[in-house]
This record gives sequence, C-alpha cells and structure tokens, in this order.
Amino acid sequence: MLMNKRMQCLVAVTALWATAVAAQPDGWDSDLRLPEPEDLNPDPAILEFNLEAMVKEMEILPGKKTQVWTYNGYLPGPLIKLNVGDRLIVHFKNSLPAPTSIHWHGLRISNAMDGVPGFTQPLINPGDEFTYDYVVPDAGTFWYHPHVDSAAQVGYGLYGPMVVEDPKEPKVFGDELVLLLSDISIDEDGKLQGPKVGGRFGDLFGREGNVLLVNGKVMPTLKVRQGKQQRWRVINAARTRYYTLRYRRSPLVLLGGQSGLASRTRTVNELKLVPGERLDFVFTPPDAPGTHGVLRWYPTDRGYGSTYNRLAEDLLNIVTVDEPAVSAEAIPEQLRDDLLPLDITGAKEQVLNLTIGYDKNEDVSMGINGVHHEHAVPIMAKVGETQVWTVRNDTDFSHPFHLHGFFFQVLDTADGVLEWKDTVDVPLHSELKLAVKFDDRPGMWMYHCHILDHAEVGMMGHLHVEP
Repeated sequence: MLMNKRMQCLVAVTALWATAVAAQPDGWDSDLRLPEPEDLNPDPAILEFNLEAMVKEMEILPGKKTQVWTYNGYLPGPLIKLNVGDRLIVHFKNSLPAPTSIHWHGLRISNAMDGVPGFTQPLINPGDEFTYDYVVPDAGTFWYHPHVDSAAQVGYGLYGPMVVEDPKEPKVFGDELVLLLSDISIDEDGKLQGPKVGGRFGDLFGREGNVLLVNGKVMPTLKVRQGKQQRWRVINAARTRYYTLRYRRSPLVLLGGQSGLASRTRTVNELKLVPGERLDFVFTPPDAPGTHGVLRWYPTDRGYGSTYNRLAEDLLNIVTVDEPAVSAEAIPEQLRDDLLPLDITGAKEQVLNLTIGYDKNEDVSMGINGVHHEHAVPIMAKVGETQVWTVRNDTDFSHPFHLHGFFFQVLDTADGVLEWKDTVDVPLHSELKLAVKFDDRPGMWMYHCHILDHAEVGMMGHLHVEP
C-alpha cells in the first residue's frame, strides 16, 4: 500500500514535470514569425532603428506580382517589442510616391509624436524624414499606421505591430504569438485596386479587401501540440472588415488586449475584433495529435448588407503535431487588483452623435453631431479633468470608435470586467458611455470611426486638451 502511494506520487510529479517542460512543436510559429528591427542603440532600455516606407513587389496571390506599400520592405512592418518605460527612437524616411506619417495607435505618448499632420506635425513628403522619439508608459498590444489618406495607405499594406510588456506580469499564459489580421484588394492580375473602388457605396459601406491575410500571408500554418497553451495577441489592422473568429467553438480565455490585462479573465467561444481593436487571449489546442483544423473568419452583422449571401472564409491552418498531449495549465481568474473604476463624480458630459448624410453633390458625408470633420469645433478639456462621453449611433451601420492619446473605460459593461481601451464598437442603433481622464498631455487630439473610409468622408472630430 505504501509503495502504491509512493508510485502514485511519483507518477503525478512526473506528469507535472512533463507538462512544465513540454515545448511547442519544432518550428511551431515559423510560418508566422514577424521580423524585428535592427537596434542601433546599445542601451537595453532604448530601441532605436531606421524605418522606411517604400513600395515593394510581392507575390501575394500565386504567380501574381503586387506593388505593395511596406515598412522596410515587410508586410506587415517590423514587430516592435519593448518593456514599459523603454524609450523608442524611430528614424523614419518616406520613400513612397505620396506624403505620409505614422500614428502610434493606442499609445499614451506626447501630442507631438501622435502622427497627425496638420495637428501634431507637418506632412512627411516623399524623400523627407522625421524622427519619432518617446517613452512607452503602458503595457499592451498596439500597432502603427499612417494618418494621411489612411484608408488608401492602410489598404495598400502600411501597418505594423507593437507589443509593450510589463516584466512584473505573471508568465503563466503560454508561449506568445502575435497575429496581425488584414485584407487587401487585388484584381486578377495582382494589381492593387484603386482606393475609391465602389464609389459612393464604398464610402457608405466601407471597403473590404478581397484577399484575407494573417501576418501578410494567405492561409499560413501554425503548429500546435494538444493542451500546450499559446498566448495570442491579435490585431485587426483592416480598414473596414470586422473579424468574428472561432475555432471549433473551443474555449478561449480572454486576458484583455488593448492596454494591458483586464481586471479578470473571461472564457468565450468566439471573438469579435473591430478595425483598430486588439485582443489578448489564451488558446489551448483541443485537437487530437496528428490532426488538422482551420481558424475561420465569419461574417459579422455590422449593418445593411454586411452578412447577406456571405460565407465563412479560411484564415489559418492549425496542425496538431503527432506528439503526446500535455495538460493545460490553470489560468488565474483575477488578473489585476490595481485597476479601479474612474471616479465620475461631477464629470463633464459630452454627447457625440455619429451621423451619416449627403452633400450637395449627393456624395456620402459623415460626421460627428452632423458636422463633417473639416468644420468640426473641438471638444474642450483640461489636464486632470474627467469627462463622460455618450457616443450615440442612430445610423444603420456599426462604427468602431477610436480616441487618440488617452484610454477610456466603458461604463455599465454587462460582465463587470474593468479594462482600459482606446477603441470600442458602437453597434448600429445603440449608444455607449465612456469615462476618460485627461492626464498631463495637452494638445489637439483626434477621435474618429476606425472604418477608415468613414473617417475619410467626415466621421472624425477634435479634442483640445488645455494645460
């Protein structure tokens, strides 16, 4: 009897040890690995590199050459990895045939570095250079893209991922994988379609690319081992497309996504990412060794015609290698105890109505409170002030709302989970209340619908934070 107990204990310890040391399959992420920039600075707390926007010929469709707009010749651009408190210095050169800039989506940085020409910096014209230099204050999953003719330039391929890690965060979520989801519009010959394809309907509906990409590839392959967890940081960099994702209705443990961890985990069977949004979750491979599955995109009802006659599309091959399964590790339910609700006592209230109309030429003209962004009067705020924004959407289309430079909390969430956000979906015929505190970063900031075609035709406003 004593020997049996000893043997049972030994078996249990051996099983735990095997689970702990079991590695991901050889080359598990090789088809998805993103390049990282060459660091020019010997200081480990400073990442300094050269970044060039350029046109490069690539084969996206088999046997077809496409002139893609890229950062450093990569689609997507290089993966920028930092720790909280690190300094980033990017020596940017524009070798495109058009002016551009870089907006650092989701980052709470100084106004001068936000990348919005006409408000925070001049245009970066072809052949010109500009240095972005700032300290990253927050953990999270972010991304970078132009804020000049954004719908066209993002549609042509200009976007890249950024991850800022907190060294104090627990390392119990599995090996990390960054997945940047996007789409691109290419004709049969491999040529990029024009940015105004679809005319007025394209302005109204938003333009979705006809080719779906994961880390710049069509249907790449991920190798997994049954039970061996992976932490997926997923970014929706598409100009219009909503992504509803699920894998065999397998449970996914949400950790947060945009600006660090949420207050606690949530377990879901499918995920929805709107343009500009990021999600951070644990994927536990459920399939038996030696089998194959596919992660799919599913149509999302975001308004008139968005699901009509549309079927699911394949995104990512998932191959479960023929190796022994491992036991999944427990994910703590409580993730943060330092995330508290904003005090909105006496907060100033603002109402932002997202509106759609037509101009004198019958062209689509969108706006905030009925005003096209070119004629918008800024919302006024002061450093240290808290405001509550009611974002109201009475239109027939959903709109992802993005605020530059500041985080907000969505009030009255159904699940009670606290999280800092900068992008949130406002479904059609609904409204959301957002609480935002303006810390010490004065300047003129933007807010807009992140369906970039909608922003281009006017659904954008300005926020002036005074010292």
